[in-house]
Amino acid sequence: ILIIKRFETLHDLRHLPYCGYGHRIWPGEKLPRHRALTEREADALLRKDFAKLCAMYSHLGKDSVLAAALAYNIGPGAVNRSSFYQKLKRGDRNIFKEYTSHCHYNGKFHKQLHQRRIMEISVLFTK
Repeated sequence: ILIIKRFETLHDLRHLPYCGYGHRIWPGEKLPRHRALTEREADALLRKDFAKLCAMYSHLGKDSVLAAALAYNIGPGAVNRSSFYQKLKRGDRNIFKEYTSHCHYNGKFHKQLHQRRIMEISVLFTK
């Protein structure tokens, strides 16, 4: 949660349809659109979203948190198509290169995304 908060920052109204810490507001979702979320509201929403992602990847066991962290940033569809995820499903945990390769934005290498991936894998990947 702290890693996501550090790199996502708290979104304001300029970032719609995103709010809080990078949550995408879906049609029909009951979230305020006339004001930014408070830090407390944003934190609660982040934790709720992250819990859903952890449950989605629970079949990966101890690697579910790492997969959820990546999915929070790039989306579960992109994670499910990734070589990182395919290796984990096969039981191959030699995933450093595959995980840290998800650091491009608009087709270009993004230094801050690379730093985020390094931090995530350093903290969340357990042997």
